[in-house]
Amino acid sequence: MKIALVSDAWSPQVNGVVTTLIELVQRLEGAGHEVLVIHPYLFDHRPCPGYQGIDLAVKPYQKLTEILADFNPDALHLATEGPLGWAARKAAKKNNWSYTTAFHTKFPEILKAALKVPLFMGYALMRHFHKHSQGVMVPTLGVLKMLEGRGFRNLRAWTHGVDTELFQYQERPLELEQLSGLERPISLYVGRVSYEKNIKAFLNLNLKGSKVVCGVGPVLEDLKASYDNVRWLGVLDRKTLARVYGAADVFVFSSLNETFGLVMLESMSTGTPVAAFPVDGPLQVLEKRDALERTLGGAMNDELETAVQEALQINRSEARQRALDFDWKRASDLFLSYLVQSSKR
Repeated sequence: MKIALVSDAWSPQVNGVVTTLIELVQRLEGAGHEVLVIHPYLFDHRPCPGYQGIDLAVKPYQKLTEILADFNPDALHLATEGPLGWAARKAAKKNNWSYTTAFHTKFPEILKAALKVPLFMGYALMRHFHKHSQGVMVPTLGVLKMLEGRGFRNLRAWTHGVDTELFQYQERPLELEQLSGLERPISLYVGRVSYEKNIKAFLNLNLKGSKVVCGVGPVLEDLKASYDNVRWLGVLDRKTLARVYGAADVFVFSSLNETFGLVMLESMSTGTPVAAFPVDGPLQVLEKRDALERTLGGAMNDELETAVQEALQINRSEARQRALDFDWKRASDLFLSYLVQSSKR
């Protein structure tokens, strides 16, 4: 099958959406499908105002339609709601092409946090974007139910996976040069250092040991100036990041507004348990209970400090076992099953 995947998020950007899409494309190509990724770096592009590390295509419509016409895909998928997503939507409407979309990110929450845009306005815009999609792929049932309540239609429950070979299991936390001199236990955050991530909830915790942050974003410099007791590692290559995960004692996921939270799977794959609030993302990633009614892979609590203490008691093998439940083959097979014929041949 020839699949055109349109995404405003792509390498060298560093975020969960990019990681998910790169893994997906690798699996699809490995299964014999031809995938064309249409991304910002094929066009004139500019940095997103106020959001460091994100580049957006500038006036992409004409070139995008030419690319699609030349490729002549069997299926068209719009992965994001940025300039490229809107341009592809316009082209599809003009040419009567069918397509699918995905809801990867709670942009209304980002708009509210960064620009004080009311949630109802942000969700009205997102609802309009996905209105004619033949299938809106959503990574968790919790987010799917939320979107149903906000009037979204044609929702499809999807999921994500994790590269368990790259994020190798560590029976005991590694000792790394990047973390030398830090008192244990080491509490780790990985992700965008941005408005919507609620990272201060982690930084303000009164925890024994040390705190480490991996990532960049629009509030990084302000936070570095305010929290000098944190080891700030910036952006790391994937192999180094995997070892940092494996060197931590606990991973702290402080966000309240995620659709999934791929970083939790990456951490658990190395054996490092997760502490999180009981909200969408963690509820689906961590909420698997055994006969003793324990949440496997991590701990959730309305008091994040309590969740950290509980997560530190979880056996690393249990965290790894939970990560193994998220298989990329199943995720890519689901993706394929939701695609629709573009009807443009």
